[in-house]
Amino acid sequence: MMDAMRFDNLTVDQPETATGEETTPAGEESPSVFELGGVGVLYGDFPALRDVSMAIPPHQVTALIGPSGCGKSTLLRTLNRMNDLIPTARVEGSVVYNGEDLYADGVDPVEVRRRIGMVFQKPNPFPKSIFDNVVFGPRLNGVRKGLDEIVETALQQAALWDEVKDKLDESGLALSGGQQQRLCIARAIATSPDVILMDEPCSALDPIATHRIEELMLELKKDYTIVIVTHNMQQAARVADRTAFFSVDVGEMGQRTGKLIEFDTTNKLFTSPAETETENYITGRFG
Repeated sequence: MMDAMRFDNLTVDQPETATGEETTPAGEESPSVFELGGVGVLYGDFPALRDVSMAIPPHQVTALIGPSGCGKSTLLRTLNRMNDLIPTARVEGSVVYNGEDLYADGVDPVEVRRRIGMVFQKPNPFPKSIFDNVVFGPRLNGVRKGLDEIVETALQQAALWDEVKDKLDESGLALSGGQQQRLCIARAIATSPDVILMDEPCSALDPIATHRIEELMLELKKDYTIVIVTHNMQQAARVADRTAFFSVDVGEMGQRTGKLIEFDTTNKLFTSPAETETENYITGRFG
């Protein structure tokens, strides 16, 4: 059983270079960052999500799509234990991250969230300077030296450095919506995560800002594994290497329980889905 110290010292094996290929050649197994086995999430006695099994590979963008209430965001939050913050939430099944059970006794959820960062639906910069936004996580983790370098590196990776390098002391709230979202991405990057989770990161942005974030995702996957929830199927088609389609069962009392219908390379899922329910959703027959 893994204790907090062992998790803290966990080393993550990554390929030396990111290939950018959409899928692993037939017959070859890709190493997985996450292995989900029979994952379900309950809020009290209500099952919000049930029996999800899938493997998420490194250095790719994996998209979660499906209608409202199908458990996409709920599943995303299981990947860095944010459901722990909901008193009634309970996770069943196994969530294995780089060979280690994230929900084993002794695992530190704070360390989990450092390694697996989150970017939310609406840009949420702190009411602090741009500089202080970026270094918030490192400072929280006890980092006191090299903060200037951390800020510059994170903002460069978030494609924001050239726009803000001369106004790092200004409030992050003064930036445009798209810039604020890239600042939040830089804030997530600053803690040196292995994975970046994004929960509909472009839903509050205009098309130009959305395009910048999508370009950024394609660049960031060279260094990070990205899992994104999106309601926009065109966005999934543009940025994702693999896509998971979720649907929902409605119970007699109107309760909605999400379920995984299909998970495959994005090209295959959108052009020749294996399940009729997937095809009906993609072609707009239901949604």
